[in-house]
Order: sequence, then structure tokens, then C-alpha cells
Amino acid sequence: MSQGQGTALITGASAGIGAVYADRLAQRGYDLVLVARDAAKLNELASRLRDETGVMIEVLSADLADANDRRKVEARLQADDITMLVNNAGIAVSGPTISMDPERLDAMIHLNMVVATRLARAVASGMAQRRKGDIVNIASVVAIRGDQPAISVGYGASKAYLLAFSEGLDSELSSYGVRVQAVLPGATRTELWAKGGIDINTLPQEVVMETGEMVDAALAGLDQGERVTIPSLPDIADWVAFKADRAALGPNLSRRLPADRYGSRSSGLAPLPKAS
Repeated sequence: MSQGQGTALITGASAGIGAVYADRLAQRGYDLVLVARDAAKLNELASRLRDETGVMIEVLSADLADANDRRKVEARLQADDITMLVNNAGIAVSGPTISMDPERLDAMIHLNMVVATRLARAVASGMAQRRKGDIVNIASVVAIRGDQPAISVGYGASKAYLLAFSEGLDSELSSYGVRVQAVLPGATRTELWAKGGIDINTLPQEVVMETGEMVDAALAGLDQGERVTIPSLPDIADWVAFKADRAALGPNLSRRLPADRYGSRSSGLAPLPKAS
């Protein structure tokens, strides 16, 4: 039987990271709402987890790219029983931007950024009112490696947005007792790679993490109070130092005068040559 953890809604729950989250959260006593397009896979997973754990599991077949389906998921997130959202649904489109199908690029941006934002917004208000809840956004280490896109520039940029959104939303909601965690996996053995046109077996296998180990680390990070979890990072001090360096830029990011190196007339340097 459920141990009173409330209900976790998981998107992209039919396989990969989402399916493992479903397994782990059911084991922890959460009731579940499983969201994905493939109803057959969702029902198979739900049946197994009900038998193994006894928790209540609801299957919500939805294509989050479809506005009507997305609204149904948003409405479910606004119910009082939701105590966790795992914003996992996402896609990757590989290759150079200049040769990428613009419709596929648009679909990736919409799902990875717009839909994730709307689902988080839908659940956040109720969590804030109840002063309890967790929003888990599955981003990627490419969010902080924009100069070295592993899949595509657009994919990395969409995950950089999700990281920035998670950190900002956590600042907004922390005073209400709501936690927002961004999870930044490295290469993880999921179907995302094949769907994006990349054979994960061509990567050095020492950089590929198994899905179960990734999710277990992410949940351990949440238990430890981490707001950003990088499952493969050996020393959290490296992330703390990264944040400190970023914060140190703050006082100089917005000033009345341009920096001296740009040769502004008002910076005290020699005047720029007049146009002929």
C-alpha cells in the first residue's frame, strides 16, 4: 500500500529515465500518474508496479506536443494530491543547425522548453499553497557545455534554458517549501540517442551511465538537498566553485559605462577616430 508520499506525475514514463523514476518512486511509496504517448507500454509498466508495490497508478496517455493533450496533463497537475513532478519528456535532434529540419528543431524546442515550463507552472501554484512539493527537471550536462554540443547546438541550448529556469524557479519557490531540482546527466543509455540518430555504442563506454544508476544518483541528490545534481561529478565542490565564479561576474555585468577595452569616448580613453 501507499506510504502517504502523495502522487508523482512523470512525463516520458513509458521507457528510459521516466520508467526508472516510476519504479523508484513506487518503491518509495508514491502513487503515480504515468504520462507518455504509448498507452500499451504505460499500462504494462503500471500493471507490474501495482503488483510489486501496491501503490495506486494512473495511466494518462498524452502527446505533449498536442495542445489539448498538454492541457489535460496541466489540469491533472493542478490536483491537490500531486507532490512531485518529474519533467522528463524531451527529444533530441542531432546534427548541424544549418542542415537541420526546421520543423524538427521547432518540435524539440517546444517540448524541451515550452512544454516543460508550462507543466512546471501548472503544478507550482498548488505546491506553493500547500507549502510542499518537488519539481524535478531532467536537463543535461550539455547545459553547461554550450561550446561543445554533444548532440546539437539546439539541444544543448534547450537544456541550458531548463537549467536556468530550474535555478530561477527554485529561488521563487524555496520560501514556500517547494524544491526545484535540475538533474544534469551525462551520456545515459536511453532510447533518446537512437531517436536522435546517434548510436550510443559508438561513444566511449566509460562515459556512458546506465539509466538506473543515473536515476538513483539523482534521487540521492534530491534527498541531500541538492538543487542541481550532476550524477557523474565526483566532487560537488567543483559545481560550487563554478557557481561562485559565475556570481563573481555579477557586479560588472551591468554598469553605466562600457568597459575600457571597447574604446568608448566616455570611458576615458582616446576618442575614436571621426568618420571621414
